[in-house]
Amino acid sequence: MKKAVLATAIFTALVSGSSFAATVYDSEGTTLKVGGRAEGRFNISDNNESKADGTSKFKDKSRARFNLKGKTEISDELYGFGKYEAELDSDSDLTNRYFFAGIGTNIGEFSYGKQDSAQTQLTDFTDILNTFGASASSYVSGNKSKRENNFLYSGEFDALTVKTNYVASDEEDQDSFGISGVYHINDAFSAGLGYVTQDENSSDTSDQFNVTVGYTMDALYLGALFSTGTIESKGVDNDVTAYEVAAKYKFGKTALAAVYNYQEVEDTDTVDEFAVELEHKFNGHLRMYAGYLFQQIDNEDDELQAGIRYDF
Repeated sequence: MKKAVLATAIFTALVSGSSFAATVYDSEGTTLKVGGRAEGRFNISDNNESKADGTSKFKDKSRARFNLKGKTEISDELYGFGKYEAELDSDSDLTNRYFFAGIGTNIGEFSYGKQDSAQTQLTDFTDILNTFGASASSYVSGNKSKRENNFLYSGEFDALTVKTNYVASDEEDQDSFGISGVYHINDAFSAGLGYVTQDENSSDTSDQFNVTVGYTMDALYLGALFSTGTIESKGVDNDVTAYEVAAKYKFGKTALAAVYNYQEVEDTDTVDEFAVELEHKFNGHLRMYAGYLFQQIDNEDDELQAGIRYDF
């Protein structure tokens, strides 16, 4: 069990970056933590330019996030928890990223609200950049993160983490169901499987299968995700194949990373891109990064994105 917890912690740090929270309340088994980030960033691309709107290639994409996490002990084998996270962008738009609450038991956690799907623990294997990536795998909406009306179960059994979720959509005949598992074979190697099915309307149903692997050796991390499925529309099944490959190498406080994303729908390339990124962490709280996206599809433009981020 200790090895599984250690492997999970190492993997999370590699693929999702640092996360901080200050405990502002801790009394009689109840805790409240406050955290977030402030991030100044910009994007340069022909995609941003519009003569009609008078916009240039430069676009500010700065944002800030704020989150609250709470936990309360009910008994030795029962506890409650909740999380809220909001994001404010440079257009003054406020987005509620997460808001959910649940009960934890000795067999796992049960929660409801706006939270990640069961497939997110798989897509995180290749979603490692501050800038680009993770654009090929979530072609079925039930596969994505931050799903509303989401019932989620998460359980850890030694080296195996199992998650399953059901999204009861506000829209008629738009519900989805997913299940996934990640197994930490040792401190270096992890693998996962997942399946999600999504109602598109009263008669059409899309589905997606995911397979993912991750390998860590000292300063090197390698991750890969392969996905196959169908998007059904008006009774016609459109076959989809997608894969994402990610690599990251740390040189002390500096890291070089690259991600390749590809998606094909019925023999037509819908995603074909390669991104590289350079990141420098001054300490656990402050980092700078710059990334470049090379588009391989005609009429799609390359992008440059850079920023500085402070986690608190």
